[in-house]
Amino acid sequence: MKIIVNGEAINSDAPSLAALLEDLGKGEAKIATSVNEAFVPKTLRATQTLKDGDRIEIVAPRQGG
Repeated sequence: MKIIVNGEAINSDAPSLAALLEDLGKGEAKIATSVNEAFVPKTLRATQTLKDGDRIEIVAPRQGG
């Protein structure tokens, strides 16, 4: 299926948000995620299914001042 991750179109067979994050090497990273502009907490990533055309945002916190 074709999905959009942080504005970039990719092809993925990941059935869930958690699986997608693992595929992208971000499974254990401290990040915030959303699917189609709806926040998805870490506890729900495994049950958040993905479908063709979904828009996923992955944001990592930054330090600084």
